[in-house]
Amino acid sequence: FGCGSTFQSTNNPPCQLSIRQVSYPPVLPYRILLMSQPSKRFIIAPSILAADFTQLGQQVKAAESAGGDWIHVDIMDGHFVPNISMGRRALEACRRVTQLPLDVHLMVQEPERFVEYFAQSGADHLSVHIEATSNIHSLLQQIDRLGCRAGIVINPGTPAVSLEPILQMVHLVLVMTVNPGYGAQKFLPETLPKIRQIRQMLDRVNPEAMIQVDGGISATTMPLVLEAGAQIFVAGNAIFNHPDGILGGVQAIKACLPH
Repeated sequence: FGCGSTFQSTNNPPCQLSIRQVSYPPVLPYRILLMSQPSKRFIIAPSILAADFTQLGQQVKAAESAGGDWIHVDIMDGHFVPNISMGRRALEACRRVTQLPLDVHLMVQEPERFVEYFAQSGADHLSVHIEATSNIHSLLQQIDRLGCRAGIVINPGTPAVSLEPILQMVHLVLVMTVNPGYGAQKFLPETLPKIRQIRQMLDRVNPEAMIQVDGGISATTMPLVLEAGAQIFVAGNAIFNHPDGILGGVQAIKACLPH
């Protein structure tokens, strides 16, 4: 029977059969503007995990004024990773003070339970770990229906080949260059071959998708990840705790980019 159809029985009164309808939030005006803009070759995404939360609004504004392209928001649940970071209220606070794209990295178990909440709270990009769900294909479809750009995240210990079935579905691949869960970790150089491998895989099936790196990114490690094929650079301590302030931190990262 079709949704909402009526079945007439000779012995029983009519019964109404219906299927629960799932509604998704409308695509917000700033998200429509974002999707209409041409993509940049390289993107700097200051990570508020390293920000001073007593001045979060001011620090997000400072990162935008300094030339940051996206604001990166790490959501941790204490289950998929051992740490707990922030939730939708912090994301909503960021949305109120900036029109930059909000790049949300969900380090949570069963992310399919949370993506709608964060889409409604202002996320523009939603990136989920391939290790965190058994339904990655349908989850990426769900993110797309919510009006967000879908990203897939891979941990240092996960083989790149695990991404092969879904690479054509994503806007970005986030390669973790540290083990997820904590800020201020040292960059893992053994992740560089994985970045190169994923770039080659994307070039075959989804050349428009970009590679993002997160973990230990600084002016020192930028040349390494650039050479490997990274295009989006998440930096926390290197920006928010730079000796010359947020402006100096963004400028130091940008100075590493090709002119």
